[in-house]
Amino acid sequence: MLRRTVLAAAGLLVAGTAAAEDKPIKIALIYGKTGPLEPYARQTEAGFMLGLEYATKGTMMIDGRKIEVILKDDQLKPDMGKAALEQAYADDKVDIAVGTTGSPVTLAMLPVAEEYKKILIVEPAVADQITGDKWNRYIFRTARNSSQDALAAAATLKDPDISIATLAQDNAFGKDGIASLKEALTAVGSKAKVVHEEYTPAQTTDFTAAGQRLFDSLKDKPGRKVIAVVWAGAHPLPKLMDLKPERYGIEIAPGGNILPVMAGWKQFPGLEGAIYYYWGFPKNPVNDWLVSEYKKKNNGAPPDFFVAGGMSAAMAVVQAIQKAKSTDTEKLIAAMEGMEFDTPKGKMTFRKEDHQALQAMYQWRMKKDPPDNYDLLELVREIPASEMNLPIKNKR
Repeated sequence: MLRRTVLAAAGLLVAGTAAAEDKPIKIALIYGKTGPLEPYARQTEAGFMLGLEYATKGTMMIDGRKIEVILKDDQLKPDMGKAALEQAYADDKVDIAVGTTGSPVTLAMLPVAEEYKKILIVEPAVADQITGDKWNRYIFRTARNSSQDALAAAATLKDPDISIATLAQDNAFGKDGIASLKEALTAVGSKAKVVHEEYTPAQTTDFTAAGQRLFDSLKDKPGRKVIAVVWAGAHPLPKLMDLKPERYGIEIAPGGNILPVMAGWKQFPGLEGAIYYYWGFPKNPVNDWLVSEYKKKNNGAPPDFFVAGGMSAAMAVVQAIQKAKSTDTEKLIAAMEGMEFDTPKGKMTFRKEDHQALQAMYQWRMKKDPPDNYDLLELVREIPASEMNLPIKNKR
């Protein structure tokens, strides 16, 4: 009788294990598909699905389990992003979540991951607070943060005699970006002085008054004079250029942006900045595949900024589950801390202290007479992660 009981129990255990192995791996992708950053969201989704395809060699399975992606639109509203993540964890029973597009929405989502003790991979939001003072141990980020943007920008602004005025959106993204730029200038040993900070609403379309204040703050300064811009969405660069900053010897440093935005800068040859990703810069098998496959699916258009980010997040998910041999949260955290993984930009590494992905950035120059709206930039140099002394800003 005892032998039969043991055998029956063993049979149940085998059946239970088989059932667990057959259960799909559920991933929630949360993004701001409704609203002004909808192009970013579409790119993230496209890149994420391509990343799963590449990382699973087309099977869309991890260790014999099918992948199920659940899409949720937060409409760029913090309360909706929070609710979407709660629903994903509680109702959809997802194993892991990825998102979201806007930094304010992402910040609202962070406590939800901690409450449910589930992983949230942040892509593409960049505010430093996400892996800074608002961070918790369930948060990993494949997206670059504001400090990485700033350190890359600062590496291009190291002249001995330079004055900088800044223009940014009046939100967490913009304020984080400028604070990080000021820290980064010190970190890279720049002698630049930030003489004025200008913040305007994200929906601003008339930059006349803001531009004049920026010009007035710089026009009488000696040496090189630069307006550094931190902006998401429709970019103010063309409107600032319409105000003719060159009459005061003022340059604009616009950072990087998505291709449709940068195509509007073709009339400014020689313009320089730093960027997270441009399709023609990285030279590695992952990026080669991404460019080729994306062009096939998009009438010859190359992948953009956030396509690469979405793919990076997907590749991190697959490698983490494979390394952990599980979707258990604690096993995933143990696997992901310090994990090096492939992306279209080359290798990234999740730093153990704050789970921020360390990664390269790029210094670019606008080509003279670009042939089309895609072949726009020439590489000045790759800025390796090792050159950017990224501060740890969490207090845990």
